[in-house]
Amino acid sequence: MNWIEERLTRTQIEIPKWTAPQLERLVLETNPKVAVFDCDGTLWGGDAGSGFMVWTLQQSLVSRSTTDWIDTRYRAYQAGQVSELEICGAMVQMYAGLRDQELRVAAAQYVEKFVRPRIFPEMASLVAALRKAGVEIWAVSSTCKWVVAEGVRDFGIPEDRVLAAEVRVVDGIISSELVDVPTDEGKAASLARAGLTVPDAVFGNSIHDLAMLRIARHAFPINPSPALLQAAAKHGWGYFVPQDAEGGHAAVGGE
Repeated sequence: MNWIEERLTRTQIEIPKWTAPQLERLVLETNPKVAVFDCDGTLWGGDAGSGFMVWTLQQSLVSRSTTDWIDTRYRAYQAGQVSELEICGAMVQMYAGLRDQELRVAAAQYVEKFVRPRIFPEMASLVAALRKAGVEIWAVSSTCKWVVAEGVRDFGIPEDRVLAAEVRVVDGIISSELVDVPTDEGKAASLARAGLTVPDAVFGNSIHDLAMLRIARHAFPINPSPALLQAAAKHGWGYFVPQDAEGGHAAVGGE
């Protein structure tokens, strides 16, 4: 019994736990045309959202005043005074005034060092099998788009199929105007704006993915948080835990 299951009652865990071959078979048997993946905790371990924020502060990519501002906002989030939606938006607005190319370069460096080594091999294999079958694959995340787009590059997911936390860029300069922050119901809303009101298969790891899992023809919880596992039990969904899944789940910026 793993750490997730230990936190739930026997009744709550009486749902199918798939092996990697079972997951791949179940997914392919649904013959999906479109598949949607959350990223942090689903395609790779860890929280690249807050991780990138902290790393860019350590690299002095933003000013001291911006550092103090986002630190205050993040502490307020941890105290329950700032919502998930607000903090995920702030974590992209903090780069206003910088050049978009600077953030792309920084994201590439961060992904190479901290994200790529944490990719779940089973999920990489599944995405490869879906691509081979001609499935259109999308990524949806509340982590900043710079990191997500770079992270899913290895999965063969193009940037125009990435829905992530994003601010408007004008003449190469990052603004503070939010374009999208897909989290909770916002993930389903972002998919709807992209014309995906009922995606064939959706994969997610946290309660912040529940809204988009619910709109899917077939929902596949991956490395589920305790709250999502309880929801999976209510909906009759099974779940899969990658072998390298960490004993913790992203709290913000990557759900």
